[in-house]
Amino acid sequence: MKSPLLEQVLNNFATEVVSRAKKNLVDDRKSRGDLYNTLKYDVRVEPNVFLVDFIMEPYGMFVDKGVQGKTSTYPETMTAQSGMLKKFRYGTNSGPKGGLTSGIEAWLNKKRFQWRDKKGKFLSYETMSFLIARSIYNKGLKANMFFSKPYEELLKGLDKNIVDSFFLDIENAIILGQKK
Repeated sequence: MKSPLLEQVLNNFATEVVSRAKKNLVDDRKSRGDLYNTLKYDVRVEPNVFLVDFIMEPYGMFVDKGVQGKTSTYPETMTAQSGMLKKFRYGTNSGPKGGLTSGIEAWLNKKRFQWRDKKGKFLSYETMSFLIARSIYNKGLKANMFFSKPYEELLKGLDKNIVDSFFLDIENAIILGQKK
């Protein structure tokens, strides 16, 4: 059975989640990067299953949930979000060696951004990426919840909309079946 109303409800839900997540990135001044540009969704209808996939850069989950540092973390995020911070943690040796440093170096090269030392000489991208990575490794990343907040807020009302649209789709199928 086709369910056009149910599919429309899921498309509206996903569109609104992505729209609010992008707005949150703009508000946090993170709107010019790959994360903002790759944030999208895909609604797939398969027999007896509706799937909603949210697509973004892999590092998006770390930006959203935050990462606990090896030696410390942001104290203001240790309240309600502390469980989320502990999900991702530096210093567990679970990730690739040098992954953070190489990712930061690629970002610095892309942005063409360099610091100067005390003598006014530019630091190399390699040195800068090491310094930034060491700081992130020790301090962690603050959770910004750009995706989780809108997703959880909109998910609360989704179940009623799904049920209503599903019953309307069934009614429409019955009515169309009787007209044949």
